[in-house]
Amino acid sequence: MLWLPVSRSRSFTYWAPKLELGNQRITPLTMNSVKSCQRKPWLLPILSGILIGTSYIPFPPWASLFCFVPLWLFWNQQTSLKNVLLGGMLTSFIFTLIGFNWVTYLLHEFAHLDWPVATIGMVVYALIAHTFVPLAGVLWYWGRQKFNWSKRLSLGLMALITTLCEAYSLTLFDWNFGYSWYGANIPIYHWAEVIGFSGLSAATLLCNLPLYVAFEQRQQRSGKIILVTVITGFMLLNDGGLWLKNRLPQPDSSFKVLMIQAYIENAEKMAAELGKGFGKEIFKRYTTLTDSALKAHQDEKIDFALWPETAFPALLGEQFKTDDYPVTLTQFLQTRQLPLLTGAYSVDESARLITNSLFVLNKNGEIVPPHYSKSILLAFGEYIPGENIFPEIRNWLPPTGHFARGHGPTELLTWNGYKMGAQICYESLFPGFSRSLADLGAQFIVNVTNDSWYGAWQEPYQHMYMTLARGVEFRRPVLRVTNTGISTVSLASGEILERSPIHQAWAGLYEVPYLKTPPATFYQNWFYLVPGLLWGMLLLLLGIGAVKPVNRDH
Repeated sequence: MLWLPVSRSRSFTYWAPKLELGNQRITPLTMNSVKSCQRKPWLLPILSGILIGTSYIPFPPWASLFCFVPLWLFWNQQTSLKNVLLGGMLTSFIFTLIGFNWVTYLLHEFAHLDWPVATIGMVVYALIAHTFVPLAGVLWYWGRQKFNWSKRLSLGLMALITTLCEAYSLTLFDWNFGYSWYGANIPIYHWAEVIGFSGLSAATLLCNLPLYVAFEQRQQRSGKIILVTVITGFMLLNDGGLWLKNRLPQPDSSFKVLMIQAYIENAEKMAAELGKGFGKEIFKRYTTLTDSALKAHQDEKIDFALWPETAFPALLGEQFKTDDYPVTLTQFLQTRQLPLLTGAYSVDESARLITNSLFVLNKNGEIVPPHYSKSILLAFGEYIPGENIFPEIRNWLPPTGHFARGHGPTELLTWNGYKMGAQICYESLFPGFSRSLADLGAQFIVNVTNDSWYGAWQEPYQHMYMTLARGVEFRRPVLRVTNTGISTVSLASGEILERSPIHQAWAGLYEVPYLKTPPATFYQNWFYLVPGLLWGMLLLLLGIGAVKPVNRDH
């Protein structure tokens, strides 16, 4: 990261960071652009929305450390709650449109909406998806008016309230500002093994505060000192990230996994699931692609193959082992002496519902118990929120999936000496889930996914990094195989190996080093440290504001 002069006067030079990522060079926010926005205050929340949206995956995090500064400047200028609320809504609306416009494709593909209707749906989503921003503004403004906070205290609470609202925001896809550092391969992401990516997100947001002060004091020596301090701290944290990576223990074992990405269209998958054909074609596509890969790597000893979420086009389980497709799969594996992990549907007999599951089959095609069933289901895709209380809701949304929940990360998939932590798709977004797998002694994490609903632009990259992030937090390899891409393997070091193409059939062989008994990371042992510190800071600052007489100076 270089720092370039962007504005000069007789008394000072204002420096702005310049990130170099490959051949891409990006010069962030300059003093003149903010001053222009200050003359037209409603441009400030718009600017923040642009800075946030263009700093999230697949973009580099070029403005992450100062993206909230324009919005906070705007909030501090306001004398009405309405304007604070609208400014926050404007920022969140814009960055959602930029960073999450794949929702339009999702609505078209999954909900079968025409493009104009899907676009309207995207606009509605952008209005409600990230309400933590306007909520933070409202809470801060109310507190400032109620308790007459000093300017310094008000700024500190503005940053802290924004950070806490982001950390506890209710979103369908639990992203945060920490993932972007991993997406850009900036070494600071290695600190996730200490504070998690949620902690990195909190630190990123809080870093906006000193840069806010540095901008306000830009013509004073103190502003320059703050700016240099932030730059120096950022560089030191990146050096520390490299140190954390280099101190990792060397793996003491390895295995070779063959990953199969068959690329099955949604229409074909749905038809097979509804018993309307394509099952035979899907199964043939997986077995043919697997055979081709085995032939290409015939000199390699392959420990097991891995197929994606619901890849097997029929019910699987002991009660179905005499059905046609399970018998054919058994014969296929037995003939090739190939163990397999595959996603498949099964049945929860007690709930009398379908499950989304992951099975291990040995080289003779026999199911190795226990199998794992997905326990964190996707709202409106695999269940309807509130249907247990109001069953009639399902009559209003009959096409919505109705799945039984698994029992959660209570046991590992164990076979051939491997201790495998199972995840299915969406479950990779929740650090607490992966922490439970690490606590059980998982040597590596296996994630099977179907991202075919989301297009090829943003979501496949976002979901991939959010999934592989769990391997950095708990320092374990992650095997991620998908139906349409991106399939890959990340090591305990965070290094990402070969990535599959998107929306193409593909097979890849990986040698994965791992530790037979991986140690617990600091984050694993102190999982709630960062939330505790944030709440402690909030209570401390609120206490100061409540008991200490101050003169209002803003």
